[in-house]
Amino acid sequence: MVRAGFAAIVDAEPDFVVVGEAGDGAEAVTLAGRLTPDVVLMDIRMPGMDGLTATSLLTGPTSGHVPRVLVLTTFDLDSYVYEALRAGASGFLLKDAEPAELLTALRVVVSGEAMLAPAITRRLIDTFTA
Repeated sequence: MVRAGFAAIVDAEPDFVVVGEAGDGAEAVTLAGRLTPDVVLMDIRMPGMDGLTATSLLTGPTSGHVPRVLVLTTFDLDSYVYEALRAGASGFLLKDAEPAELLTALRVVVSGEAMLAPAITRRLIDTFTA
């Protein structure tokens, strides 16, 4: 239901088209290989293959077409942020974000830039400057 809600928000925009939905990381990797999306919205915890492993596979050197990955999760843990960025994610957003924030993040990521939720950015800055 949550995935369908995000898909409806994204698909309602004139500059986006949802080309597929996956229930786990392995399915996401398979679909992305076949559908070659520009951006993949990825959760972290999923059945089977988790989103961090899937992100690594999607963005790795042997993956062929390399989509941008925007992690969208309920888990606001610094360790997940760091692991997602190391895995090749271009952004990290929390599921409590407003729809407009999600769409902005997608636009930023698809343009080749990086996007982090503001609270995460603040913590990263605090950690870096400490």
